[in-house]
Amino acid sequence: MWTLPNLLTMGRIAITPVVAYLPFIEGYWPKLLTFVVFLIAAISDVIDGRLARARNEVSDLGKLLDPIADKLLLLATVVPIYFVAQARRDLYDIPVWRSIPLWVCLILLGREFAMTAFRWWGKRRGVVMAAHGTGKLKTVFQNIFVGGTILWFAFRDAWNPLALHKSAFWQFWKEFHGHFVSVSLAIATALTVYSFVIYLYRYRRLWSGGA
Repeated sequence: MWTLPNLLTMGRIAITPVVAYLPFIEGYWPKLLTFVVFLIAAISDVIDGRLARARNEVSDLGKLLDPIADKLLLLATVVPIYFVAQARRDLYDIPVWRSIPLWVCLILLGREFAMTAFRWWGKRRGVVMAAHGTGKLKTVFQNIFVGGTILWFAFRDAWNPLALHKSAFWQFWKEFHGHFVSVSLAIATALTVYSFVIYLYRYRRLWSGGA
């Protein structure tokens, strides 16, 4: 139980309340701290699985905790991002989207819970659904979107206090960063839907009673 990979996963679960709370604190420092904590959590998500395989420490507990940690981290970031963005649309607006739409948040979160239910159903029927490349790519872009958005909040909070509007570079960065968040959100949303459809198609025989 107390293997290093499992401890990393448990640590990722333990810091989710911190990630969820910090964005609601006024100022850019809490958002920067949120980004750092989120980055550590995202890196640990990559490391723990590789460590478990390299050290021959793959365990049933790790298999149980890892997806739980992933979903908790997504929940602890997407929900605050939505509410913080809605509360300060005038400050946190992004190109095209303006704010983070509720339907996008529901897609990002709903897919994870739907996939969990689908895996559970498949397992009861004797089918283990292996991770697919599109699912991993989806996670990468979700993390890029979340990290980029948290940094966007920090950047916009620092805009006036640090007089960033006086610099031509920061004016350019505002445009670049805003469009980066918009594009990463679009890609993450598209991959979230696409990866789920791929799983449904790959295991379509389950719907007809096959394996």
